[in-house]
Amino acid sequence: MVMNGQPVIILKENTERNTGREAQKNNIAAASAIAEAVRSTLGPLGMDKMLVDSLGDVIITNDGATILDELDVEHPAAKLIIQVAKSQDKEVGDGTTSAVIIAGELLKKGDELLEKKVHGTTIVDGYKIAAEAAIEALDSIAKEVSIDKESLLPIALTSLNSKSVHTAKQHIAELAIDAVLHIKEEQEDGSYVADLDNVKILQKQGKSLEESSLIKGIAIDKEFLHPAMPKEIKDAKIALINQNIEVNKTEFDAEIRITDPMQVQQFLDNEQRMIEEMVEKIAASGANVVICQKGIDDMAQYFMAKKGIAAVRRVKKSDMEKIAKATGANIVTSLDELSEKDIGKAGKVFQTKLGEDDYIFIEECASPLAVTILLRGSSKYATDEAERALTDALSVVRNVVEDKKVVPGGGAVEIHLNQIIEKLAKKTPGKERLAIQAFAESLLIIPATLAENAGLDPIEIEAELISTYGPKKKGWGIDVEEGKIANMFEKGIIEPIRVKKQAIKSASEAAEMILRIDDVIATKKEENNQAPPGGMPGGMGGMGGMGGMPGMM
Repeated sequence: MVMNGQPVIILKENTERNTGREAQKNNIAAASAIAEAVRSTLGPLGMDKMLVDSLGDVIITNDGATILDELDVEHPAAKLIIQVAKSQDKEVGDGTTSAVIIAGELLKKGDELLEKKVHGTTIVDGYKIAAEAAIEALDSIAKEVSIDKESLLPIALTSLNSKSVHTAKQHIAELAIDAVLHIKEEQEDGSYVADLDNVKILQKQGKSLEESSLIKGIAIDKEFLHPAMPKEIKDAKIALINQNIEVNKTEFDAEIRITDPMQVQQFLDNEQRMIEEMVEKIAASGANVVICQKGIDDMAQYFMAKKGIAAVRRVKKSDMEKIAKATGANIVTSLDELSEKDIGKAGKVFQTKLGEDDYIFIEECASPLAVTILLRGSSKYATDEAERALTDALSVVRNVVEDKKVVPGGGAVEIHLNQIIEKLAKKTPGKERLAIQAFAESLLIIPATLAENAGLDPIEIEAELISTYGPKKKGWGIDVEEGKIANMFEKGIIEPIRVKKQAIKSASEAAEMILRIDDVIATKKEENNQAPPGGMPGGMGGMGGMGGMPGMM
């Protein structure tokens, strides 16, 4: 800053500042680089990425959210784009790659407009108008679906088409649908809500993906406490207790004076009687399985075993809540409150081994509102990627169960929105028209990328889709398997409307935020130039990173 011909320093010495066009160019380049990083993963024929962290751990995936989550980026604009992907994943569980690719394209088109001296605020205003029109226009291409397995299957399969679970995608899709249909809860207005926190995913290596299964109940990595306890209980009546089943010890130093040897036995007998009374209260409720969030005394275990009650202790709070949802039990915090109405029911509770570990399965619950999916696979890489694919499938099925609306995939939505926003641009006066036109063109990046990743000519496919588009051919997109355009509704390539709405919102908001920035002020980390004890200045920085003295190889 200069005042009266004299420079006035207002920033610290090690602060870097980019302003105006340079700042905009840098931000757009960084955000576009993130979009390019995930672009090749889009669609059924997209490629995978291998990510290796600083510890050498490997992740092989084509899931956009996972790739972006694992990237360790420095540039602030790139971090903004990654935050967009995270919010997309958190809100709707799918569509992260599409959101990031559209955001990158919006920024590229915005950069071209900035070169033509269109002001950033004008571009942002045009993008806002176009995004609102696009979200509104989605309803005109959407279709309502019924909430049954047959209708939901194409939606789950579409989300799995781009995942590396090809060999078992039908099975994984069916597991996702069954799980969501079990946990959905009807609201007063007749709509449904499905909380995916009530689906527990349990990975276990060994066997194949095809042997993954749905447990109508919950599995926990515990074992029954006493060897004399039954290992399998049919027609289980389950008590969920959040209290220590033991005699409470005093919290201060206590001294007990005993003058007669008989008093020792009397003291022990009292303690035993108190524990026996606790177990009697459990038995009186009708429970034959006890799942405790806290501790269970050895003596209590012995008395429970005598009464044929199987018990587990120190179960996680989240698992307790899922078991309550699955069995209809109430979690009680005092044995005095435990009664028959708090008891949950399951057809079978048993202990089994998965690999080398013991698990307790609570199965055959009548109408479970919480379930477990046991994922099998040949390796940790396989089960990790299967879990990511399953999570996406669960999310899209949940979205459709709650919204009951779907839109066509294969780039059909983007072609439809492109045509509508093109018409809007022609009606809009001023320079905002250029921004709206740019938004319409940016949406075509999705069909173009799908075609490119399938080895097709993107320009030829795009031209064919636009020329085919009409009132009766609104749902036409790219069938990448056949290498030609087709009706996506007929092909069963459909997606939840919620995913598309959120992708457009996320992409436009990210682009608008970055285009409004014309000044980047970054404080660099101070480098430690102090000589380490017994070492050279700069921590041996001049050694070429060899970790030893020159010539010592």
